[in-house]
Amino acid sequence: MKVRKAVIPAAGFGTRFLPVTRTIPKVMLPIIDLPAIHFSVEEAAKAGIEHVVFVISRGQEATSDYFGRIPALEAALEERGNTALLDGMLAISNMMEVSYVYQDEPLGLGHAVLMAKDEVGDEPFAVFLPDDIIWSDKPTIGQMIDIYDERGGAVISVKEVPDEAVPYLGIVDPEPISDELSRIRRMVEKPRLEDAPSNLAIIGRYVLPPEVFQEIEKTKPGAIGEIQLTDALDSIRQSQGAYAYRFPGIHFDVGTPLGMLKASVYAGLHRDDIGQDFKDWLTETI
Repeated sequence: MKVRKAVIPAAGFGTRFLPVTRTIPKVMLPIIDLPAIHFSVEEAAKAGIEHVVFVISRGQEATSDYFGRIPALEAALEERGNTALLDGMLAISNMMEVSYVYQDEPLGLGHAVLMAKDEVGDEPFAVFLPDDIIWSDKPTIGQMIDIYDERGGAVISVKEVPDEAVPYLGIVDPEPISDELSRIRRMVEKPRLEDAPSNLAIIGRYVLPPEVFQEIEKTKPGAIGEIQLTDALDSIRQSQGAYAYRFPGIHFDVGTPLGMLKASVYAGLHRDDIGQDFKDWLTETI
C-alpha cells in the first residue's frame, strides 16, 4: 500500500525551553519565521504524503491550528493587496490534510505513536520527530518510502555521531547493503560506548508497517514508565526486517536551545532576502 499518512508526536512540556514553553508548544518555536514543525510537514508534503496526524497535549491546539485557515488574516491581506503574502498563507493551509489526537500522559514515544492508531488505520505510515530537521535536495522521508516500497519491514534514518553522543541515543548494529543502506541486526537504546555496536544513531524519521501498533500494545513500560518505540521496532525487525538509511543532507536537533540556534543561523545564511546582510553582520561580530 502507498504511504499516505504521517504521525508527528508533538506533545510534551518542552522543559529545555522554559519559560517560553509555558504557553507556546515547543514545536511552534520559530526558526526565523517558520515554526519547527513546519519543516516536518513540508518534507512530508514534498514526499507525496497526504495526511498528517499530530499527537499533542491538552492546550497545544496551536500546533494543528497553524496549518488551518485563518479567515480574518486572509481577508486583511487581501484587502491590503498583499497577494504574495496571502498566497504564502494559503499555501500553508493547503499543504496537507491534518488531524490531531491527544496524548494525556507522557508515556514515551511508543505510546505517542500508538495514540494515532485509529487515524492511521491498517496501512503503512511515516513518523517524524519534529526536533529533527533535515535539509536535503530530496526529502529524506521520500527516499525512505522508496526503500519501504522495495523491501517492506521498517525503515529508519540514521547518521554517524561522535563517541560522546552514543550513550544518549538509540544505536543500530548494521549489516551493510550499500553505502547508504544497511540491514539492522539489532538496536540498542542508549548503550555504554564500549557496548555500542556502531556509531550509527537513530534520527527522527521512520517508515513503518501497520503491524507496529500491535507490537507497541504488547510492549511493557520500561524502568521510567515509558513505552519505547525501539522495543516494538525490534519485534518488527525479527518478523519483517528493518533497514537503516544513512541520509544525505544537513541535520539539526532543534530539541535543544543550541540546536535551535544553529538551525536558525544556517537558515538565515541561506535566505535570499537576509542571507548576505546576516553573513556580513556575523563576520563583523565574530
